[in-house]
Amino acid sequence: MADYLEGLVDIHNHILPGIDDGAKTIEESLELIRAYEELGIRHFIATPHILPALYPNTPESIHNAHEKLLEALLEQRLTGVSIVPAAEHMIDDTFEDLLNQDGVLPLKGGYLLVEMSYLQPSLNFDEAIIQITKKGLTPVLAHPERYMYLHQTPGKYQEYRQKGILFQLNMLSLGPYYGKDVQKMAHQLLEDGMIDFIGTDTHSMKHLDAIREMQIKEKEADRLLPVIQNTITT
Repeated sequence: MADYLEGLVDIHNHILPGIDDGAKTIEESLELIRAYEELGIRHFIATPHILPALYPNTPESIHNAHEKLLEALLEQRLTGVSIVPAAEHMIDDTFEDLLNQDGVLPLKGGYLLVEMSYLQPSLNFDEAIIQITKKGLTPVLAHPERYMYLHQTPGKYQEYRQKGILFQLNMLSLGPYYGKDVQKMAHQLLEDGMIDFIGTDTHSMKHLDAIREMQIKEKEADRLLPVIQNTITT
């Protein structure tokens, strides 16, 4: 897997220090970034959680963490690295208020990274998607392959696509890291041409270690390379 990552822009990661369940300190952030560089990844859109119940981040708190990390990069002379701030937004009962109060932080180009609970689908998901598009934003569903309840109704994936939702695959889902069922769905979505972007969703060094060790077949790489290129280009 690592052989295909040179130049990737990682659009989903938790490398900003101290604001969610990712890197806890600036030192951990720098350690992750150095490990990324070994994989050929030097450009990042940082996406900490905005999840009011656990991680009540705001654009201000995210920008503050981003500024601290940029200062540390300069001190360490890591000048070949670029990081821009965005967020991964949980669609819950607070999301629409957050959206209406301009409390969201999109990726470059007006793409809004969203997620649901792994336990059950968001009751307001459809309405939230409508409100996102009314704001002129494009919803990108993070790791659709990891929502096990969608595996029981696979037609939902096509339904979401028809609503204009784009899909971001987690790199580690292509291997057994999250389990065989997730791996199977990841490859199915990729084979069906339903994956738009790829990201690492890195929270800690164990994720990058697993990516470094992961192997994929040549035919799987053939399907993946256009997604990697689209992620870089977009």
